[in-house]
Amino acid sequence: MKVAGIDEAGRGPVIGPMVIATAVFDDSKLPELKALGVRDSKRLRAKRREKLFGKIVKLADDYVILTVSSEEIDSRWGTMNELEVEKFSEVLNGLKVKPDVVYIDSADVEEARFGEKIRKRLGFEVKVIAEHRADDKFLPVSAASILAKVERDRAIEELKKEYGEIGSGYPSDPRTRAFLESYYREHNAFPPIVRKSWKTLRKIEEKLKKERRGQLTLEAFL
Repeated sequence: MKVAGIDEAGRGPVIGPMVIATAVFDDSKLPELKALGVRDSKRLRAKRREKLFGKIVKLADDYVILTVSSEEIDSRWGTMNELEVEKFSEVLNGLKVKPDVVYIDSADVEEARFGEKIRKRLGFEVKVIAEHRADDKFLPVSAASILAKVERDRAIEELKKEYGEIGSGYPSDPRTRAFLESYYREHNAFPPIVRKSWKTLRKIEEKLKKERRGQLTLEAFL
């Protein structure tokens, strides 16, 4: 029996792409994945993920990785959940080796609803199991999460070569916020690698404009 897992990396960051990955395995290979130490990518260090990436690809019967740019995320017609349904379906339909079962890390509050929306978009018959924290429960999803996370990390490293230290790209990262504020102060705009629809940017913009107005008021007073 062929089993697949699918997961994303980079749903929440304000900088950089979201990456979606799926991988198909013969179920006889699952013990090998476990022996390799495959687990949820968030529980592994970057170097370990990089080493596992090549081993996972070799064990997989097929895999697909899709990068969704910041621009495409901004131009979406619906919610992030709806975008994920669309892109997860695209990735799964891109598989040459079709699985009998696919495990999905559900982004919806109602797990089964997320899986059913994806199943209806697929061009092949498959049993869909969608659950929260599937990347920590099912080895095929853990493997997919590693592929997605490594590809996302590589994309961020490429951006750092061009823009310098941008941090992880997450709004909670002080390095990311410092980069965004510094860039805005210098260019009076945010770089093209950001997700312009994120509230983080509006808050930073409002903060810096307020600072600017305060500075102008002080200069006029002096």
